[in-house]
Amino acid sequence: MNPFSSGTRLRDMIRSIRACKTAAEERAVVRKECAAIRAAINENDQDYRHRNLAKLMFIHMLGYPTHFGQMECLKLIASAGFPEKRIGYLGLMLLLDERQEVLMLVTNSLKQDLNHTNQYIVGLALCALGNICSAEMARDLAPEVERLLQFRDPNIRKKAALCSIRIIKKVPDLAENFINPTAALLKEKHHGVLITGVQLCTDLCKVSSEALEYFRKKCTEVLVKTLKDVANSPYAPEYDVGGITDPFLHIRLLKCLRVLGQGDADASDSMNDILAQVATKTESNKNAGNAILYECVETIMSIEDNGGLRVLAINILGRFLSNRDNNIRYVALNMLMKAISVDAQAVQRHRATILECVKDSDASIRKRALELVYLLINESNVKPLTKELIDYLEVSDQEFKGDLTAKICSIVEKFSPEKIWYIDQMLKVLSEAGNFVKDEVCHALIVVISNATDLHGYTVRALYRAFQASSEQESLVRVAVWCIGEYGDMLVKNVGMLDVEDPITVTESDAVDVAEIAIKRHTSDLTTKAMALIALLKLSSRFPSCSERIRDIIVQQKGSLVLELQQRSIEFNSILDKHRNIRSALVERMPVLDEATFSGRRAASVPTTVSPSTGASLKVPNGVAKPTAAPLVDLVDLTSDDVPVPSSSGGDFLHDILGVDLSPASAHSGTSQAAKNDTDVLLGILSIGTPPAQSSSFTPDIFSPSQNQKTPVASLDGLSTLSPVSTRAASPQAASPIIDLLDGLGPSPPVPENNGPAYPSIVAFESSSLRIMFDFSKSPGNPQITVIKATFTNLSSNVYADFVFQAAVPKFLQLHLDPASGNTLPASGSGTVTQTLRVTNSQHGKKSLVMRIRIAYKINGKEVLEEGQINNFPRGL
Repeated sequence: MNPFSSGTRLRDMIRSIRACKTAAEERAVVRKECAAIRAAINENDQDYRHRNLAKLMFIHMLGYPTHFGQMECLKLIASAGFPEKRIGYLGLMLLLDERQEVLMLVTNSLKQDLNHTNQYIVGLALCALGNICSAEMARDLAPEVERLLQFRDPNIRKKAALCSIRIIKKVPDLAENFINPTAALLKEKHHGVLITGVQLCTDLCKVSSEALEYFRKKCTEVLVKTLKDVANSPYAPEYDVGGITDPFLHIRLLKCLRVLGQGDADASDSMNDILAQVATKTESNKNAGNAILYECVETIMSIEDNGGLRVLAINILGRFLSNRDNNIRYVALNMLMKAISVDAQAVQRHRATILECVKDSDASIRKRALELVYLLINESNVKPLTKELIDYLEVSDQEFKGDLTAKICSIVEKFSPEKIWYIDQMLKVLSEAGNFVKDEVCHALIVVISNATDLHGYTVRALYRAFQASSEQESLVRVAVWCIGEYGDMLVKNVGMLDVEDPITVTESDAVDVAEIAIKRHTSDLTTKAMALIALLKLSSRFPSCSERIRDIIVQQKGSLVLELQQRSIEFNSILDKHRNIRSALVERMPVLDEATFSGRRAASVPTTVSPSTGASLKVPNGVAKPTAAPLVDLVDLTSDDVPVPSSSGGDFLHDILGVDLSPASAHSGTSQAAKNDTDVLLGILSIGTPPAQSSSFTPDIFSPSQNQKTPVASLDGLSTLSPVSTRAASPQAASPIIDLLDGLGPSPPVPENNGPAYPSIVAFESSSLRIMFDFSKSPGNPQITVIKATFTNLSSNVYADFVFQAAVPKFLQLHLDPASGNTLPASGSGTVTQTLRVTNSQHGKKSLVMRIRIAYKINGKEVLEEGQINNFPRGL
């Protein structure tokens, strides 16, 4: 016999394919076999049709196309015999899916087989329908499946229940037809039928609120009794797994009870006793018992409040953490993260065990335990837990140091009881893992140091000691160089000695050594070297005896291959040689940076135009996730505009200096030609960038020659990416943000008064549950900027928690959102939340404002999301 004729047995074809040594040889065998099967199909060969389809299924599993055999499945299904139908239905489930149009042709055959007198053929039809049922087939065949739920044979009832699950998921409107038959299945004694009935009940409750209420009233007691019988049943060998009777039924029953008890106090009360019994009597020395305990814990945490049960559940999770199985510990950590928002005190009792999991050898357990520890920390335990984490930081793996460092920095910043403790902990982190600390963390540390005026001497001495021990940590070197540049005289003179520190002798030359080492160290990056140059410039005024040595170090950088360092070296040398009369004023200490303003702007600034309203400035309770801004592409569906948003190298530069958000909307308007001419020279010397158009109210205090004042050099320069050398021909829009050079050092400028034309208020968004009003104001000096006051009113009877407002605009607009006045919106209009938006329209007079908004909030813990587009802005904005 030809080995590739249609009469070849399946085993022979499999053997010939497995004998192939290369992929090309296998493709050749499959190609010949497929050709033979096509020939047999064209000849309408009925003798070997079932064999050919079996071969096609094997070829399909190898990944080759078999669409030409789909109609053969339908022909076999239409056959009278059981063997042919079995192959036909198997091919139907394997070769087709619900998206195939040819599937509509099999509906009539399925209906006939569902009414067949042979129960095995009925079972085949139910299996096929449960696997590939489409919405149209579900509507046509639902009555037959509903009838089969009461069939005499338990296997048919089981398959009908599984098929019903597929039907109600495809067509939720049919759920009400299956409520009564499902209630009957819950009283079954056959475990196979019972487990499918419980699953059907669970899915019905999820898709239909009517079914949920029905099962809560009629079936909760039945399910509780069933679970009690299963839990207390004697040994049954046919259902026993690891010494536990039918753990699969246990778990299905617990999941169903969880759905019924969630949000219903009466149903929760009726299941408390059996849940306590399962939690206390189930053995945890086998995997089956652990699975039941986990589901029991999840059910207890999901149903309505019962303090004693929850403590019991959390104690079970604590036992899981001591298990040797990594999977069990991981799921326990996951569940504890959910439990902490319900009963934080009970979770706190297992703090020591959780802390040990941070030191686990398994990377996923370490990461999850670290997240849980972060949620556990509060004002009362921050010191001991931070000490443990920092101690572990010294011995942790390199790949874990990044995550651990980020969490420690966040903890210290969020919960520090006093500034000296904050500084001490951050210096420990910088010493141990400074290369993993992000730039914004260093910015924040420098702001805190600047504000702690009574700790300047202590801090600079501590940084000097740390630098001597850990000079290879880049972030530590940057902060140390900055502090020595600002407070080097305090270091030398031992100013502000505290009782807790040992005296130290540092000469002026030693202080200069730190900056020189930072410049000459081959591993130092551009930012560090640039900061060291500025520190040397400052020290040249503080240490006159070392000025010649400092000059020599600065001059050495004239030959640097890096343009930024070369330019700074030339300009700083020019200051030392030709501008001695202004040097002392230029290198004065930086004014105290306003900590509150810095923190607010750092938290509120978002790289894209989308800004969350509350996540940064409001104090979110520990353990509750902060709302995050969705990506712009997910929120905005506006046509992009050709006109780009005006960019500013100056704005980027100030963002790098101060680590704050300086958007063009916050820049003062107006120009002063005299101030501009005066600052051209100063900014040219310092290479700060293009001289800005200064505000008339701001210029006299900083740059006006009549005031005889000079601004100190911003020695924070370079904490982020250094700005490139900018040209004098930059546009005014690109330079305007630089006028806020010291804006990060004081409070935010006030919102301009509405002296311009009045604009009517509008209802920007209104639904059955929420209203948003917009009030508009403009500054007469800059018509491009519109200040919008948004007022949010809750029209429903429910309190909205974790209220977050987001907005997005096209490219020709710039949007800046201030923090909202609160994140809780009272019910029934009894209170409002307000928020200020600043919109800059680069196409003012040509294009009107347009905005896409998204509002998120929680009602009784359930998240709600509303979206809309605002097109009804008044003309002239």
